[in-house]
Amino acid sequence: MKAPLFQVDAFTTRRFAGNPAAVMLLEAYPEDETLRAIAAENNLSETAFLVREGGDYHLRWFTPKVEVPLCGHATLASAAVVMERLEPGRASVTFHTASGALPVSRSGTGYVLDFPARGSEPIAMPGVAAALGAAPEEVRINPFTYMAVLADAATVRGLSPDMAAIAALDRPGLIVTAPGDNAHDVVSRYFAPAKGIPEDPVTGAAHTTLVPYWAERLGRSTLACHQASARGGDLTCRLSDDRVLIEGACVFFLEGTAEYGTETKRQART
Repeated sequence: MKAPLFQVDAFTTRRFAGNPAAVMLLEAYPEDETLRAIAAENNLSETAFLVREGGDYHLRWFTPKVEVPLCGHATLASAAVVMERLEPGRASVTFHTASGALPVSRSGTGYVLDFPARGSEPIAMPGVAAALGAAPEEVRINPFTYMAVLADAATVRGLSPDMAAIAALDRPGLIVTAPGDNAHDVVSRYFAPAKGIPEDPVTGAAHTTLVPYWAERLGRSTLACHQASARGGDLTCRLSDDRVLIEGACVFFLEGTAEYGTETKRQART
């Protein structure tokens, strides 16, 4: 079997920054084992698998280890593939996913994701401080992740956390955040070693938790956000009722064809 394969740097305006995602267009989904194998072979934080569905697309996301219920940067990359390569000039697309219908539209600087907001609640969790090697001002939780709020952006940038301790937490990911510096309102990093992603370069889904928290704390609905990984990435986010609108740009890196499926071994002649 062959399928078009794209690799796109998401949440960046320059190549080799932001978060790289693989995007594959399939005629139908093969077995999950094959999807996991493809994602592991790509060895990026996420591979997005698209299947046409009427005028739109069904979308699934896999890390090198597991399928995930929501992914921002691979959705942004998928939108770029649809609107720039599969259907050039298209202004919007809706992806049908495990998290419901996710509309994406063009903007002046890239594309805007329309994602469900994820609220969070404060919790006493001393294990998070031990894992980070820094004392959070507050730890929050929702069904998807922990979020540790630190005092300043410099502390977030300087963290060297204990990945084994983070992997042992009873949530698959840990967001770390602080008030922004320079031109940014919010700075964050995201660690998910249990999902095969020690540190994710730029995480759209994490901002569905970050934005409701910071919008309330800072008293405004539009936020300039920066994810302070080694690659780094910028997101403009807006809280709109129970949705988070996440804007970012994409840059294409690779376009080609992937082969997958069971290979038949030839018997050696004697």
